[in-house]
Amino acid sequence: MRLLILAAFAAALAACASTPFYAPATGPGRPGYSDLQIERDRYRVTYRADGAADAQLIENYALLRAGQVTLSAGYDWFIVDRRTLDRGGSYSGPRASIGVGGGSFGGRGGVGLGVGLGFPLGGGGERALASTLDIRLGRGPKPAGPDAYDARQVVHALSAAARAP
Repeated sequence: MRLLILAAFAAALAACASTPFYAPATGPGRPGYSDLQIERDRYRVTYRADGAADAQLIENYALLRAGQVTLSAGYDWFIVDRRTLDRGGSYSGPRASIGVGGGSFGGRGGVGLGVGLGFPLGGGGERALASTLDIRLGRGPKPAGPDAYDARQVVHALSAAARAP
């Protein structure tokens, strides 16, 4: 029973450690959010994790930053003109591995050979390294369309889930 509790605690701790923080990047290519003004009303917003993380969370962090940039610039809404999700070239198909080991105990020795196969069964969610959004800002009523966002609503909805350092 103690072993089961310890395993559950370790899994919970690992889950917390792998959830990225929402904070500004400290330099180019570093984890965190960054933004670049391209034109008066256009920005490129990126959120980069420190290693692969839940893709939906990475995209939400980029949307949150887009909302913050929009409001800071004095606009009401933004449209995502282009979105990119960097999966880092990860492979999520079947995997095979072979292991060889040996040892001795009390004057006797032994060699072992192991073969393992792994198949992704789902449940882990898609992983990503970064999400980049090219956004266009606007004022007044939000246009219709799936890529148009009300900046205040985005910031309100996504701020609560952002994990601060």
